[in-house]
Amino acid sequence: MTNLPGFDFFEKLAQIAADTSLPFFRHSLSIDNKDKEGFDPVTIADRKTEIALREFIHQERPDDGILGEEFPTLKGLNDNVWVIDPIDGTRSFITGMPIWGSLVGLMKSGKAVAGMMAQPFTREIYYSCGKGAYLNTLLDGSHRKLAVSDCKTLDKATMFTTAPELFEGESKTRFEKLVKKVRLTRYSSDCYAFAMLACGFVDLVVETGLEPYDIMALIPIVEQAGGVIRQWNGGGAEEAGNIIAASTPELFDAASSILNG
Repeated sequence: MTNLPGFDFFEKLAQIAADTSLPFFRHSLSIDNKDKEGFDPVTIADRKTEIALREFIHQERPDDGILGEEFPTLKGLNDNVWVIDPIDGTRSFITGMPIWGSLVGLMKSGKAVAGMMAQPFTREIYYSCGKGAYLNTLLDGSHRKLAVSDCKTLDKATMFTTAPELFEGESKTRFEKLVKKVRLTRYSSDCYAFAMLACGFVDLVVETGLEPYDIMALIPIVEQAGGVIRQWNGGGAEEAGNIIAASTPELFDAASSILNG
């Protein structure tokens, strides 16, 4: 099966993510640390949600591969790979902040072609099936097309990043220079910042050290809303690593010139 998914497929995935993750949200949880040198939390909510999403995808599209954050890659029989981050923003999840999301993206022949960011607590589904990006809000039944802002200059831009301490060495120096150029910098929103960029409320998102499961689902949403998302050096965002998402090419170039020195 090679056809792109429709909204109904993402809606089912969002419901699975909600049914699995919400019973653990704002409840006391045992937290494991995956990083011996820092703090990279994972909980039963991450693991159970990924298992449930994997099972549904494999049932519906058995020939497709699956790459997830918590479990080994399942090789497929074609060039489709589903990329899953069951709870992007686990730090927010364990502190009760509703700015985490469940990410599911489809990569075909190495290119991100469709994706979903579902926020179960607010009952929002941000998604792209390859033509346009949309927000479906289950609370009121609204469904609208997304579009980025027209911001072209750093002095008018609102920028997000997960945490400034993630930048090190020369990258930290360049990021701090960028902070001084933008109008407003905010922190700690993970995948939600990319969704807000697609909505037109955020103009620039800068991240470092991302993995494919952190970004794959968000690439089509940003691009189909009219934005630009690439590595700092202009390479494809599918390779992950250091990422800039910007509302316009001009804003991407301005940020990239500073971050690349």
